[in-house]
Amino acid sequence: MVVWVVASGMSYDLTDKTAIVTGAASGIGAKTAERFAEEGANVVVADVLTEGGRETVDRIESAGGTATFVETDVSDPEAVEAMVQAAVDTYGSVDVAHNNAGIEGDDERFDQQTEDNWDRVVDINLKGIWLCMKYELRAMADDGGAIVNTSSIAGLSAAGPTPYVASKHGIIGLTRVAASEYARADVRVNAVCPGVIDTPMVDRSAADNADQIEQFVGMQPLGRMGTPEEVANAVVWLCSEEASFVTGNAYPIDGGYMAL
Repeated sequence: MVVWVVASGMSYDLTDKTAIVTGAASGIGAKTAERFAEEGANVVVADVLTEGGRETVDRIESAGGTATFVETDVSDPEAVEAMVQAAVDTYGSVDVAHNNAGIEGDDERFDQQTEDNWDRVVDINLKGIWLCMKYELRAMADDGGAIVNTSSIAGLSAAGPTPYVASKHGIIGLTRVAASEYARADVRVNAVCPGVIDTPMVDRSAADNADQIEQFVGMQPLGRMGTPEEVANAVVWLCSEEASFVTGNAYPIDGGYMAL
């Protein structure tokens, strides 16, 4: 269904909605922030990387959109609460959110992973999503909304290092629990599970292990990397009224990888 909707070139009206996007300094997050703005949303661009985050805001504003940057470490509860409060204070509400911030961590075998790397990956990827949803759900409790979390094909398989795979599986669990608990509050919660997408994260991985990236791309039946725009289009659809009966799902955007 996602592929059909994205391919149809439909427009999703988010006029006067407020959107939060974490990890919005580059890659999927940056493109999602730009797509939200194209659809009329006021966008809170959140990232720990200030230069890239402000560049995303500049691109949105240059295209006639509205955005503000909030420096945010998603593993820090006070920073996440402040991010959500900044959205409310600046634009009056939180209506949609794309919780996208994440890291890949060290690429070591199971028994070679360090506790420090485990903690770092899980704190950002899993705890960070939980914290973002915790405060976003509170902000959406009265008027409803939509949340999309970025998991991965690693959340549906064993494609990746141990902490990364564990965190991405956990995101799908959090998504389903929140979708169940908040459905009657008119809050929809879904996840996207990107495959190999042309992002800075993949660039970093390729620098360390180009053969592995080529292998993963080769396993995607479409035979290429996806683009951040293709993921962003799916996120915006899931946050729009066009997906008003969709919640609790995890959508692979993977060139067919999970079909094998």
